[in-house]
Amino acid sequence: MVRGKTEVRRIENATSRQVTFSKRRNGLLKKAFELSVLCDAEVALIVFSPRGKLYEFSSSSSMEKTLDRYLLHAMDANVNKQTKEHNAQLKSETASLMKKIEQLEACKRKLLGENLESCTVEELHELEFQLEKSLSNIRERKYHMLAGQIDRLKEKEKNLLKRNSSLHEMLNPETQLQLFAPGNAVSDDHDGQNTEVETELVIGRPGMC
Repeated sequence: MVRGKTEVRRIENATSRQVTFSKRRNGLLKKAFELSVLCDAEVALIVFSPRGKLYEFSSSSSMEKTLDRYLLHAMDANVNKQTKEHNAQLKSETASLMKKIEQLEACKRKLLGENLESCTVEELHELEFQLEKSLSNIRERKYHMLAGQIDRLKEKEKNLLKRNSSLHEMLNPETQLQLFAPGNAVSDDHDGQNTEVETELVIGRPGMC
């Protein structure tokens, strides 16, 4: 007689459900014990009844030891999973960056006038527009820097003039009068000495004077 397949679903009758739980629990614990003995495997089994009663089996000396081993393994597996996902993400980002670098290098060569054979008329117009825009920005930056240098030179000149004026104001007015007085003017006569030489011109024969 062929045994029919039993549909796996919750047993509604409480008594039948409790009987089935007891039978299946004992069978599960027996299978766990057999697995640990036959295959030399470390097995831990934890079962809570519908009423919250705990049933457990551990092939090792301590359930806590097996649980600690499981937690450590789960932690390592989680770390390895995260590492693999991170490495995959890095590889994807690296490939994307390499592609962008290749595109930038190709664009750079075209801006330098190289490898233009494959460009269409529209692409050449776009390159021309980019070059004109870059040239305009360079000129604008140059004029801005020159204007800044001119402003700094004007400010420096202004400060020098201001400093020169301050130095003139610091001089004593009496000293200025003495320096520019007429009596202190330098002349060709030294100490009032007369350097004129008297000369006399006599016309006639010698000895008549």
